[in-house]
Amino acid sequence: MRQLSMFSAEVYPASVDDLAGVLCGHGQLVSFGRTAARLSVVVDAEWRARLLAEECALRGVAVELTHSEEGHPLLRTAFRADLIALANAWTRGAVKAVPTGLRLDGQTLRLWALSGGDWSHAGYLLPLDPRAPDTHEPLAELLTDTGLRASQIGIRAGGPGLRLTGRGRLARLAELIGPAPEPAALHWPLRSTA
Repeated sequence: MRQLSMFSAEVYPASVDDLAGVLCGHGQLVSFGRTAARLSVVVDAEWRARLLAEECALRGVAVELTHSEEGHPLLRTAFRADLIALANAWTRGAVKAVPTGLRLDGQTLRLWALSGGDWSHAGYLLPLDPRAPDTHEPLAELLTDTGLRASQIGIRAGGPGLRLTGRGRLARLAELIGPAPEPAALHWPLRSTA
């Protein structure tokens, strides 16, 4: 029997705050006044959109699955009052910013991995938002605080993103985010060699 980390996705119940994991990557929030906000994210595969929709449903958040103008899968919520705190935390002025006090626990990291995590150049890459470069360094520091030191990589190397390498770090990430849902198995930090 394996022992769970106190920050593992399997330890804490799912909450709306976990959607911060989508915002660590390409996710966007738009506010409607000070009363509601909408979360949206464009992903690279239909299976990602479906799994994220399931994760949102676990948190009581209904989503619409559609496609971007470029034809990529797009997941978005309606404008919701329960997302305004997330929007306020992740916005400084009109710019996406990492909130003070954000903690990357297993649930948050799981949603980050589901929204775009994948293998890249012998490491596991967690994507960063190219439209929000000021979030890159703070997210790298938060990942290090979680015990997951990563290399920041640029667009030429397949980023922007944070690349984790080494068996220990990948095992720690896998422990934190929990088991891979079936469609994500090949895109998870630890893959079966069978």
